[in-house]
Amino acid sequence: MSDDAPDDALDFDPGEYEIADLGPKLKDVDDLDSLRGILEREEAGQNRPQVVTLVESRIEKYEEEEVDADGIDIAEMSTADVGNAVMKIEEIDRLESLLEEEEGGEDRDSVKRLIRNRIDSVQGSDEEDDDEEAEAQTPEERHPELDHPTADKRHVRAIEDGDYGDMWVYCETQAGELIDVSKEMLGKARRLMDDYNEAYGGDEDGNEEKVVAVLVGDDVEKHAQGCIGFGADVAVVHEDDRLDRFYHKPYAEIFCDVARWGGDPGEGNPDDADWRDYDEPRYVLFPATNNGRDLSALVQAELDSGLASDCSGLYIEDSVISNPAKTGDPGSKKEFERILHMKRPDFSGFEYSTILCIDNPNREFHPQGASVIPGSFELPEYDGEREGEIVDHEFDLDDDWFRVGVTEYDRLDEGVDLTGHEVVVAVGRGIGDDPTRGIELAVDLADQFEDAEVGVSRGIVTGSYQFDGHVERYTGEDRQIGETGQVIAPPLYVAAGISGAIQHKVGCDESETIVAINTDPEARIRDWSDYFVEGDLFEVLPQLIEAMKAGELDLKAAADGGEAR
Repeated sequence: MSDDAPDDALDFDPGEYEIADLGPKLKDVDDLDSLRGILEREEAGQNRPQVVTLVESRIEKYEEEEVDADGIDIAEMSTADVGNAVMKIEEIDRLESLLEEEEGGEDRDSVKRLIRNRIDSVQGSDEEDDDEEAEAQTPEERHPELDHPTADKRHVRAIEDGDYGDMWVYCETQAGELIDVSKEMLGKARRLMDDYNEAYGGDEDGNEEKVVAVLVGDDVEKHAQGCIGFGADVAVVHEDDRLDRFYHKPYAEIFCDVARWGGDPGEGNPDDADWRDYDEPRYVLFPATNNGRDLSALVQAELDSGLASDCSGLYIEDSVISNPAKTGDPGSKKEFERILHMKRPDFSGFEYSTILCIDNPNREFHPQGASVIPGSFELPEYDGEREGEIVDHEFDLDDDWFRVGVTEYDRLDEGVDLTGHEVVVAVGRGIGDDPTRGIELAVDLADQFEDAEVGVSRGIVTGSYQFDGHVERYTGEDRQIGETGQVIAPPLYVAAGISGAIQHKVGCDESETIVAINTDPEARIRDWSDYFVEGDLFEVLPQLIEAMKAGELDLKAAADGGEAR
């Protein structure tokens, strides 16, 4: 019983206390006999339901805590019951005895796993109590009796006290050309590493860290100098005529081999490299294209690190973290340096989540990796005078990696590039009353500008709208704006009948001026548009078109009393 418990708790009369005063008094009673006596006296006296419930819950709490470990019959218990029971056992010998009992009886994997986890937890607590630093062990070392399917994967391991450097960019090509997002990432990486070198003075030895472009494919060396012109210091090239299109296995194996090239000379690592002296890249960027998303996940899993997918913002700075999983010491804070902050849309609302890839006390997470949504960054200007190093990479490709291939295919039209236009007019589900007319109005408004194009929201692409043939070409996936479509930043963006979901916001948020037209005054797009016109697009768009033709544009007038913010 607690020293602060009421005097003579066995004769404690709850009827002498108001309910508000009784709770704190009961909190100090931790003897089951006393609590049961208090419950009996309340039921025989005032029998207040709130008090009865309060005392009963207190009794249940202590009944659950009074676990008779020696009385556990594990064979008669469900997995859930075993889990609850072992969480209250602190003696490792008793836990090991239960484990042996299970192995000799039901031999349930789920039960054995629960007991082993509890043993690990108790052992960890003992080590913390002894102020001894826990030594990192692999799952194979902790549980040699188990069969681990990843045990033979030589490279799936964290490097201990590794050396990391540079920002790497996977430069994707399509149809033989370097795609725009590859150039965007090179330009962004150049700015990031320039700022990095200024802030940190380069690597730990004072050497400036670099931007490394990685080119994989058939006839891609012709883009190496172009990558340097867009911001790379080094372009690593792997060419093979079998890589004329993207293949999961060989592309991932090549990138990982390049990443380890010249690194830690442990088992399975490549030969020394004369162009770098670190174990693995510090940061890696991939395009968030279909192939880039595929490759980024494969590579980061093989390099035993993490990945922030579909990012639209990147910056590098130090971070102070209090998460005990990262600091190793509950209640303490630790500063982590040179952390790549990777911003991506938060699907729960109009916010962005910032993802960090931070080391654990016994594990290092490098490279810190992200895939980048196309259109997130400006296209850099090409500098033909920039100088850099071009490195050829050699690696034997297993013929078995090519056992599945494409025997025949048709190349689709390139589609429509909405980036780079002065004006983009987009329509969404609000055209539902007359889909064809809605597209016609968007086209007509776009025609009033010298440099404009028509886009659509994902709702148009995935919806079941029926369009007349003359407007169908404006409703395809190649004109979709948003996270899974194109990301644009025109001087003027007109969004008609688009509610403004976060996925769409990602695709147009960087536009200089956003004009939204919607019948719903609570539409989410109202929160992030520059002008919100409350009205029916079938009424507002014709007025805008007429105003453009007349050389006058008054948003308030066009909305017939709507609001311009």
